[in-house]
Amino acid sequence: MPELPEVETTRRGIEPHLVGRRVSRVIVRERRLRWPIPEDLDVRLSGQRIEAVARRAKYLLIRAEAGTLIAHLGMSGSLRLVDAALPAAKHEHVDIVLESGIALRYTDPRRFGALLWSLDPLNHELLSKLGPEPLGGDFAGERLYELSRGRSMAVKPFIMDNAVVVGVGNIYANEALFAAGIDPRREVGSLSRARYERLAEEIKRILAQAIECGGTTLRDFVGGDGKPGYFQQELFVYGRGGEFCKNCGGTLREIRLGQRASVYCGRCQR
Repeated sequence: MPELPEVETTRRGIEPHLVGRRVSRVIVRERRLRWPIPEDLDVRLSGQRIEAVARRAKYLLIRAEAGTLIAHLGMSGSLRLVDAALPAAKHEHVDIVLESGIALRYTDPRRFGALLWSLDPLNHELLSKLGPEPLGGDFAGERLYELSRGRSMAVKPFIMDNAVVVGVGNIYANEALFAAGIDPRREVGSLSRARYERLAEEIKRILAQAIECGGTTLRDFVGGDGKPGYFQQELFVYGRGGEFCKNCGGTLREIRLGQRASVYCGRCQR
């Protein structure tokens, strides 16, 4: 599933080609995504100039003059720029064709993504209750510490809760906990303020590094230019259960936490 760095990579890739350009038409070949694509999307978006391409959590916000297209890549989706004349392949469900002759093409084999229209996107039901952005000034270790008091859940699902902080998906939760030396099974209420401060800094560092690497390609993610990310070369624990720890040489353990694979080092993480 594309996580925050992959979505931000896509945003950065498509933004220069969309902002200031006018949409000539929208071609919808398949409306049945996680939620149906609005029947009147072509009418609403055609003729509109794109004013901004922003991101909130894992949602892309393509803001036009009269409203905003909310895009979510689901589990297997991608948005990439192609020549509008290029014939669509299987699973290429939507083209947003620009007057420049370029099309923003939405591909989604599993159809778990979404393309929705909103006049007030930040107050849309999908976005209105989200926590702070991890790379923004509103997120810090103090927030994690305060929200964790009196709670007994494990720390890994805690930092993956979008009401706590957005965009810390499974890959980056594994990596941040390893970098901070925290066992993913630890009860959140048992961790000190200092350890949360370290964890928040590692979340910020690792997400920023992943964005610079263009995201992590584990199955079928590509950025807006169609190129894969390469942060997987930097992974210390995710997907490496049973292999050696790059820090101490011990064997990495793999368990299930919240129905997600969690890999950690029993020596380095406490």
